[in-house]
Amino acid sequence: MTDMMDDQKTRASAWFRDLRNQIVAAFEGLEDTQTTGPFADQPAGRFEVSETTRSSDDGADAGGGVMSVMRGGRVFEKVGVNISTVYGTLGKSAQKAMAARGVPGMEDDPRFWASGISLVAHMQNPHTPAVHMNTRMFWTPNAWWFGGGADLNPCIEYAEDTTHFHGQLEAACQRHDISYYDKFKAWADEYFFVPHRGRARGVGGIFYDDLNTGDWEADFAFTQDVGRAFLPAFVPVTEARCDTPWTDSDKDKQLIHRGLYAEYNLVYDRGTKFGLTTGHDANAVLMSLPPLAKWV
Repeated sequence: MTDMMDDQKTRASAWFRDLRNQIVAAFEGLEDTQTTGPFADQPAGRFEVSETTRSSDDGADAGGGVMSVMRGGRVFEKVGVNISTVYGTLGKSAQKAMAARGVPGMEDDPRFWASGISLVAHMQNPHTPAVHMNTRMFWTPNAWWFGGGADLNPCIEYAEDTTHFHGQLEAACQRHDISYYDKFKAWADEYFFVPHRGRARGVGGIFYDDLNTGDWEADFAFTQDVGRAFLPAFVPVTEARCDTPWTDSDKDKQLIHRGLYAEYNLVYDRGTKFGLTTGHDANAVLMSLPPLAKWV
């Protein structure tokens, strides 16, 4: 059983790395093909890649990952595509949080292993929506599960963009369970809601966590399909909007919406809290924050 789980961990972390490579190549391709607009004369954006580490209280190897960030491109003002594989022993606060979610055995054996990919893109053109995507696998000696999802965050909404984005995610869900899309869409609507503002941070998508049907292969296959759906969901929207003329008022709306995005990630986001409390590289954890934002 241990050998099987080790193999599954290896396969999952390798998949997240492969997905990262696909997305990085596609985003640099968007930069290369953007030959019109106010940023067309500047060099095409490229990702800067750096290794990240997780610090362990006892100095033991605790894993790490790769942070890939592009800044000031023709299409992307800032985009990060991070992968990580971390492991060790959960601290007391993390143990309590896991136990509160129903993870068994936290008091007896708080070891963990986690691997995943996390992406956030903030765009140059305010008509092009920001976007978030992540997929991950989590393991403890007494449980394993998958989680992830994607959501679209426009400051200027276009109904056809929302329809396309959701359509691709729905198709990925439908290949596995006809109940998944409605359930995970509703979960995203709840999860990405900003209570102190009384509104959602965007137009939603899907979100799921603690996915363990008892069939690891099926749950992994679903998580892979969620990852595969991202580029077909987001790239056509970007291509349709990145040449749209904008005004100073449009840019102002974008900066204010980024403030909402930053508030959500710093106050409510589960992944941000987990990364910071378990000692992962703070720059990688906070990669999701926009380069510029504004509050009224």
